[in-house]
Amino acid sequence: MAEDYYKILGVDRGASSKDIEKAYRKLARKYHPDLNPDDKTAKEKFQKVQHAYDILNDPEKRKMYDQFGAGFESMGGGGPTWRTQRGAPEGFQEVDFSQFFGGGEAGGGASFGGFEDILRQFAGGAGRRRGRQAAARGADLHHELHIPFATSITGGQAQLSVRREDGNVEAITAKIPAGIEDGKKIRLRGQGERSPSGGTPGDLLITVRVGKHPCYRRNGNDLEVAVPVKLSEAAAGAKIDLPTPQGVIAVTIPPGTSSGKRLRLKGMGVAGNGGSGDLYAEVQIVLPPDLDDADLKRLRELDRRYQRDPRGELTW
Repeated sequence: MAEDYYKILGVDRGASSKDIEKAYRKLARKYHPDLNPDDKTAKEKFQKVQHAYDILNDPEKRKMYDQFGAGFESMGGGGPTWRTQRGAPEGFQEVDFSQFFGGGEAGGGASFGGFEDILRQFAGGAGRRRGRQAAARGADLHHELHIPFATSITGGQAQLSVRREDGNVEAITAKIPAGIEDGKKIRLRGQGERSPSGGTPGDLLITVRVGKHPCYRRNGNDLEVAVPVKLSEAAAGAKIDLPTPQGVIAVTIPPGTSSGKRLRLKGMGVAGNGGSGDLYAEVQIVLPPDLDDADLKRLRELDRRYQRDPRGELTW
């Protein structure tokens, strides 16, 4: 079954000559053997692309193909002439790029010795010698870094030791962005393995592990902390000192505050892209550890004076 030249180039039958040329440029770069030395099928694919382009880029040949199909080439006088380049692999045809690359030899098709001009077009002006491949990039390195909870909130720096493939250990300083979450990655470009062929080094990918805090918890960009207060402070109200990521601040405990009351400190949480979160301080009333009988008697008197049942609204 004859192959569909339009399908080979990936264009529809109504494609303009400009679309056909654009598709050919893309596929020629993709399949040309000089650009794919390790692909055994590249030569055959390139030949099909080149042949399809030769037919569809010629108005007369395209008209004949549209009318009679690929069989028109055996009708005489209509088929393209292929020339095997001296010194080229058997079965590989010479390609005339001069018609749209603006180069080539004065006598017609561009030779493989002049393929440097073709590559210059493909690479945006950077000429390369025939057969040369881009140097391989160095391998990426992966590292796990454990940081304190406070550093994850405020940011900072961390030192880590990286063992290279040659056995050497290198000390690297990593910048920790403020607000980073557990499991997030930091990429240090160019700090991975060096390229064995002179290419660019790989990257160092650091997975951050955040330690737990004895008092603070994080919930998104909000911070939560339990704040112990004395019975007298909760009853009469007080100002207490609270250590936070921004330093020690004064927090007002309103009179008559019960345990479990959450005080919201706006903007005192974790700095994020959408602004800083809030800090929620949950009041926990702490009774003296050793109440004597007299103390307990006074507390019971208070209960008799204020007979509101604290569990009156507790239901199932």
